[in-house]
Amino acid sequence: MTPRNMTVTGLLAALIAISGSLKMPGIIPGTEFQLSAPLAVAICAVYGFRRYFVAGILASIVTLLLGTQTLLNTAIALLFRVTIGLVLVVCGTAWPVVVIAGPIASFLARLSLMGIMGQAAWAVIAAAIPGMIYTAFTAWPLTLMIRRIRRETERMREHVVQR
Repeated sequence: MTPRNMTVTGLLAALIAISGSLKMPGIIPGTEFQLSAPLAVAICAVYGFRRYFVAGILASIVTLLLGTQTLLNTAIALLFRVTIGLVLVVCGTAWPVVVIAGPIASFLARLSLMGIMGQAAWAVIAAAIPGMIYTAFTAWPLTLMIRRIRRETERMREHVVQR
């Protein structure tokens, strides 16, 4: 891995970790929206699953070390990441796929809680619905923004190298 790739992966990990700690409040208590969900979908769509997954693992390690996430949160995030990756790798990165990848991953990650929490997982899924909607609406615009940032960064880097 080149220093450039390590730097980009580290920056993506920091973005995921920081945005994971920022939550928008929901109308009903317990329905807050974690800002890292649409960002995660966008990063995976633009940088690919491998780099996104490595950055996500690094972000999880950092948040565990900082004490802002528990092992259960990390397990849910891991399943979320794998699901996003599978959806995007299998179906591509067209806008409809990017829009539905986050809600699908969120639903499956919370559904996995049924083995741990039993029937209470349905309440967790219901509470996550507003976040799934937010993710669906914001994932595509974030993907476009990150694509543009990546394209401009690469263009600027090529311009500097040519000089």
